[in-house]
Amino acid sequence: MDKYNFLKNELLEAGQDLSALLSDVKAVPGISDSLDGWEKACDDILSHLSKDIIRVAVVGAIKSGKSTFVNSLFKGDYLKRGAGVVTSIVTKIRRGDSLNATLHFKSWEEVNKEMAQAMILLPSLNRDTGNGDCFDIRQKEKREKLRGTLSNLNTEHLISNGARNRNSVLLDSYLNGYEKVEDILGSDMLTLRYEESRFGAHRDFTGNDALSVYLRDIHLEISTGADIDRTVEIADCQGSDSPNPLHLAMIQDYLLQTHLIIYVISSRTGLRQADIRFLSIIRKMGIMDNILFVFNFDFSEHESPEELHALLEKLKTEISLIRPNPEIHTLSALFNLFKSGKANIRLSEKDRQRLAQWKKEKELSALSDRETGLFISCLNRKLTKERCSLLLKNQLERLRLISSGTTHRISVCTDMLSRDARGAGEIAEKIKYHRKKMLQINSMTESTLDGMIKKMRQNLRADIDSFFDNIPGKILGETLRFVRDYGIPYHRYEEGSDISDFPNVLYLIFQEFREAVDMFMTENVNPDIIRFVRDRERKIREQLESVTSPYDVMLQNALAEYNRDMEYFGISPIQRHLHKIELPDTELVKRTAALKFPRLAAPVRYSAKIKTEAIIRFSFHTAFLTFKKLLRVKVPDNDNNKMSSALKVSVSRMKEETGGAVLFHFKDYRENIKFQYVFKLADAFSDNLRDILLSHFQAYVSDLSEITELITRKQTDREKASEILRQMESAAGEISGKIDRLREEMESCL
Repeated sequence: MDKYNFLKNELLEAGQDLSALLSDVKAVPGISDSLDGWEKACDDILSHLSKDIIRVAVVGAIKSGKSTFVNSLFKGDYLKRGAGVVTSIVTKIRRGDSLNATLHFKSWEEVNKEMAQAMILLPSLNRDTGNGDCFDIRQKEKREKLRGTLSNLNTEHLISNGARNRNSVLLDSYLNGYEKVEDILGSDMLTLRYEESRFGAHRDFTGNDALSVYLRDIHLEISTGADIDRTVEIADCQGSDSPNPLHLAMIQDYLLQTHLIIYVISSRTGLRQADIRFLSIIRKMGIMDNILFVFNFDFSEHESPEELHALLEKLKTEISLIRPNPEIHTLSALFNLFKSGKANIRLSEKDRQRLAQWKKEKELSALSDRETGLFISCLNRKLTKERCSLLLKNQLERLRLISSGTTHRISVCTDMLSRDARGAGEIAEKIKYHRKKMLQINSMTESTLDGMIKKMRQNLRADIDSFFDNIPGKILGETLRFVRDYGIPYHRYEEGSDISDFPNVLYLIFQEFREAVDMFMTENVNPDIIRFVRDRERKIREQLESVTSPYDVMLQNALAEYNRDMEYFGISPIQRHLHKIELPDTELVKRTAALKFPRLAAPVRYSAKIKTEAIIRFSFHTAFLTFKKLLRVKVPDNDNNKMSSALKVSVSRMKEETGGAVLFHFKDYRENIKFQYVFKLADAFSDNLRDILLSHFQAYVSDLSEITELITRKQTDREKASEILRQMESAAGEISGKIDRLREEMESCL
């Protein structure tokens, strides 16, 4: 990172010098024309460089050692290790000057809406307690009613696939944490900060499911960890095998912003099914290229480096099926944490003994130290290359163009002031001719871009609408098919239940069904959407780049003609830029336009109508059976048959309502993708291209009528202006030389 920071600081300094020069040049008559655009562009570049953030996501299965690994990077026990699995928080950490934890809480409205969704079909609740958005956890009687209802659920049915029902856990967590947050939350999102000695208080929230459920986001600043650059954000993500599929969707949301993924795998468990599933999702998302693997080993689990090496070879073989030629670093995060200075102070006697024993295991400890050093070097190298190509290279080229144009404009004006009025007038007329020509090219470019963007929008609209079509084989059609064909294990719920348990059983069935739909969305739908949208991003860029080639040729030809005319007058020609016009990196365009991919973690919103429909259907079914008995029609008389029949009728209607909720969700998301992201990205790219082309136009043509007027003034005014311009010309030459040297150094980083 030292190389990157050196280049960045040098570029910032060159940009600041250029911005100051432009401000001075504006005060000189005759060359201030169009400099406002350059000055603004220069300020924008400096702003982007100053706000440069590179995001690194640390992911992996639960208990793989992610938090311990992040702690080891910052050389202290800052994150809660072994935190619960209910929390959906992505903890974002950066190095700062002091310890600072910033916690962003949900509003009461958000809490109540989330709880209301989790309570749909929950039995034994009054109409104003668990339906719609009218539930309010702040009302004591409703909290008590909900707690009683949860306690009456069949505990055997609350366990599915080895885990508790996530909605019952969510509701329990909200109820259990209420008293500790009731004086904190408000009608709007609230932010709390814990600094220095109070920093550790953030663990009370992140390490406790009953409190973390109230959080929306958390940012930490840590004053140690010299290996981590201040502009790098490390995110400790929830376990990829969390029982809640919406947690996985939140990880996906963050991964879309990241530049590098670090995947942590525990040597105790190796590559698990959850890892394979999540890595497959990452591959489907199209972000597998920039990933590093950490094989986190436990000293107590391995007898020798040879045994560990055998496990590593097995791991490489397994990962290679998903990610060919994986880069894996074998190290012990806990060993690194224990032997870091700040952590040592807080080590318990047991941990000190463990560390002393591990240090005696020379081969394993040497392996961890060596691989840790290689990992840090690899991390810095990847981040340096990523940042140079993503941010510095593009901004440097923009500064280079502005610097070159400014230098040339000063040079022309200096030369004109040394001539008589007639000679200066001839130069001004010739430049006026070129200016008119460039304005024509600019006008032609604007018309072409306007037409292209209009047609591009039409094509993008058609592509997006087609992608979300409700037909077999496409994501909406397949999701509705999943909803329609999902098999309910009725027998599992009917065993040990009678007809009086119908509301409870129906609630549990709905929760399992809903979780299956959410998981299908997360594992199948979201990656397809991401891949589709990334393909649109690529096509937008390619279509606009196709415009640059003909205009680049026109610009180069116009530049050649302009330079011939300048040489005829004895004026040094403007520096030729032989590299083709390039659009900035897509990520940089999105960052500049403050564009974010629409949230994947937004759940399908279910209407409370599902509960109303179920109760009506159940009541109708019961009444119908009673009526048939009165007519002496033979009907099954055991409760299991009644239960099964009633459930099937209600589940059929539940699936219809769920299909409607899915349709609404897809329609809403389609419009968000279209209007809040893809169209805005196309406009942002178009605006960037306009700015780039305009910068090229401005680089060597301006209205010099003011300078010709200055020539007719008294000699002292001309001499004073000439002296100022010569000083500026020297300063501009130094800035251009510095930028050219930085360009050469930057090439070595790529």
